Amino acid sequence: MKTRNRHCERSEAIQSQGKNPGLPRRLRLLAMTIVGFSLFTLTACGMRPVYGVNRDMPVGVEEKLEQVSISNIPDREGQYLRNALIDRFYRSGRPASPAYALNFAPITENRTELDITKASDTTRAQLRLYTTMTLNNLSTGDTLFSRDLTAITSYNVLGSEFATRVTEDNARTNALDELARQAEMHTGLYFRRQ
Repeated sequence: MKTRNRHCERSEAIQSQGKNPGLPRRLRLLAMTIVGFSLFTLTACGMRPVYGVNRDMPVGVEEKLEQVSISNIPDREGQYLRNALIDRFYRSGRPASPAYALNFAPITENRTELDITKASDTTRAQLRLYTTMTLNNLSTGDTLFSRDLTAITSYNVLGSEFATRVTEDNARTNALDELARQAEMHTGLYFRRQ
């Protein structure tokens, strides 16, 4: 009997202080209602997927990307970037008569030492890769758009020169993949807006 009275006294004390034990449940219900309403209204905001066809765009972005000729890019990094773009753009083979040309400036690479110990040894480095891409219409010769592309990555500088070289090459490859992703995104968005 004493435990029951203590529990009732405690409930009365909580209620007299203005605290409601059911309040967190109400807040959760309100939060779930707001999230549900937000998701419902977000579907009607006019966003459209980049890839695919609909009544506004009878030819999809994939078909437009297959009409783009990717020019040669100098150096080993340029060859890797071009091959990555070929893999991303051409799903059914290279175009026989392309309508557009995608050109790239030579890739510029900057290496920065980030973490330097008291003994002046580097333990972390950063790679920045820059290039400029230009999409041209081959029939008119007009430049349709030009974009600067940048990818930043970092890697550990290890005690072993071989291990450091491997991590640096891996970081460079990741940055080149990021440049290819950016180039595909910008080109796809351009064709989507047309």
